[in-house]
Amino acid sequence: MFDGSPMTDAARARRFAEKALPHLDAAYGYACHLTRDSSEAQDVTQEAFLRAWRYFDGFRGEDARPWLLSIVRNTFLSARRSREAPSASLDDADGEIDGALAGTEALAAIPVTPERALLAADARHTIAAALAALPVAAREILVLREIEELSYKRIATMLDLPIGTVMSRLARARAALAAEVRRRTCEE
Repeated sequence: MFDGSPMTDAARARRFAEKALPHLDAAYGYACHLTRDSSEAQDVTQEAFLRAWRYFDGFRGEDARPWLLSIVRNTFLSARRSREAPSASLDDADGEIDGALAGTEALAAIPVTPERALLAADARHTIAAALAALPVAAREILVLREIEELSYKRIATMLDLPIGTVMSRLARARAALAAEVRRRTCEE
């Protein structure tokens, strides 16, 4: 247990290996969902872990996963801001998610047969492609809740949002994902 006193380099390295390194795969997976590119995800993950190492003395607690995923998110946002022209901020996420849902009312009327449901469930690539097609904010909140299994409270803390906003954004992101999966399934 870390008591706040200065650590030796060896103790710091052991603690980092114990607390942070087990979450390397989760950090990389989250970066893949954010970037939609494995090479860029590797860069983001590497930079995030360098930042985590640099600021590890400030980490308090037992579960480093939410802390690391926050660093991955911030690293991704920093990289995106530095290389792209200004784009819609994540504060505009509600509008982006609503935009992804636009025009899907007719798709909701298409009956989902057990056969279609089974094909969609078996076709992981369809779901992965649909997730990748969503706006960043929708992908991000779905990955944090459904894949990383973080609580609403942890997500709210990570994203600096009220818990009610997390819940409503998650509901809209789920609906957008379902609509995108239906769209892709109907096209096949």
